[in-house]
Amino acid sequence: MSASEIERTLVRLAHEIIEKNNGADNLGLVGIRRRGVPLAQRLAAIIQRIEKHPLPVGTLDITLYRDDLSTLGPKPVVQKSDIGFPITGKDIILVDDVLYTGRTTRAALDALFRQGRPRRVQLCVLIDRGHRELPIEASFVGRKVQTTPAEIVEVQLREVDDAERVLLVEK
Repeated sequence: MSASEIERTLVRLAHEIIEKNNGADNLGLVGIRRRGVPLAQRLAAIIQRIEKHPLPVGTLDITLYRDDLSTLGPKPVVQKSDIGFPITGKDIILVDDVLYTGRTTRAALDALFRQGRPRRVQLCVLIDRGHRELPIEASFVGRKVQTTPAEIVEVQLREVDDAERVLLVEK
């Protein structure tokens, strides 16, 4: 995907989120570190332009909630989760760049529920590449990409990588 394709996809996702939630009144977006955060911020800005009122955006670090923590090295770096708004009773959209096995989403749900009890949680991803290991599906999907386990979907965003594209590469 090119930068313009990513932008068009985010605009479509924003419209889908608004439509499925009957507006944005009770919504909050929470980006999963790293690349889910800028995606959530971009989606919030688009939704805010459409709905004419601000949308709260939070950040979630799931490092300590991962089930593969031992494979991340002896001292994984944990960054601060800063949701910054009360999630109890809100409709939360969890935002991530790629949905693959479902394990990141499971860890994000654990981390999210430590912050409060949302009314509903929906998942929004830029890319769904299949190969689930857990029964998790996204409510909002930018693109479905057929991949093999030997391939990697690499999302590059200007806020993190100084580039704007999605690549399919061999391991």
